[in-house]
Amino acid sequence: MTAPETRTAPFGRMLCAMITPFTSSGALDPDAAGRHAAALVADGCDGLVLNGTTGESPTTTDAEKAALLRAVRAAVGDRVPIVAGVGGPDTRHTIDLARQAERAGADGLLVVAPYYSRPPQAAVETYFRRVADATGLPLMLYDIPDRTGIRVEPETLLRLAGHPRVVAVKDCAYDLLGSTKVIGATSLAYYSGCDELNLPLYAVGAAGCVSTVANVAPRQLRALLDAFDAGNTAEAARINRLLTPLTELMTASGLPGTVTAKALLGAGPVREPLQPAGRGATDGLRRAYEELLTTTGRCPSPAPVP
Repeated sequence: MTAPETRTAPFGRMLCAMITPFTSSGALDPDAAGRHAAALVADGCDGLVLNGTTGESPTTTDAEKAALLRAVRAAVGDRVPIVAGVGGPDTRHTIDLARQAERAGADGLLVVAPYYSRPPQAAVETYFRRVADATGLPLMLYDIPDRTGIRVEPETLLRLAGHPRVVAVKDCAYDLLGSTKVIGATSLAYYSGCDELNLPLYAVGAAGCVSTVANVAPRQLRALLDAFDAGNTAEAARINRLLTPLTELMTASGLPGTVTAKALLGAGPVREPLQPAGRGATDGLRRAYEELLTTTGRCPSPAPVP
């Protein structure tokens, strides 16, 4: 077990990959976003990630991304770090988004690997270095090969760890061995990006998690990390088991986490090509959530984000 005082967590331990609320007509709802962000911070999140996949970044405009960041910054002030999602297949556009996020008040950047074109590792490394050199903000590199079509290989991460602004990794590679090797060989702060791996990665030295499930169960996730840090690994494992049914429905049922989180939160529509959860899926999510409340009793039902 890694003692809490020895973990490097530059953006906090328990970050929420925040949904982006929309109005009933599908427009960005900055007021609802601010309320949701403030509630997440009050319920234990010590960092927020905006404009990620859970935040529907593929279908929000550059202007909407900046407006969302400004609204959330106004709502939470300087109480927690805000990490802005950027990245894509075009290095120039990624740099533009990074600079925009810096101007809008971000504390860090979540930079996804360049997807679709599947460049070789040398080109992936160059991409990250160009983004890191474009602003004064620290970077969290996002390794999610199932979505991007490419891996950020451990050897590439080892080289990038020498850049002064590359400080963290959001890990969705499902490679516990590779992640453990990089954690042990560098000062990179690893964050689990897959809710089912939050506890396993934390146990081998990760900094914390960037969680979709935190949109609806932040106190339970915070309790899991707190229990582990206190040395009560049995309690951490118990909470993890209690979270598993909801985690499975939210992240591994065939529906994107954006869709399932919004179904529980009532946070407005999703943007096409996504479609809202059907009645059966929503009822199942609510049953799993109510069961979690029954067994943990730690927080009320997720408040709607009108």
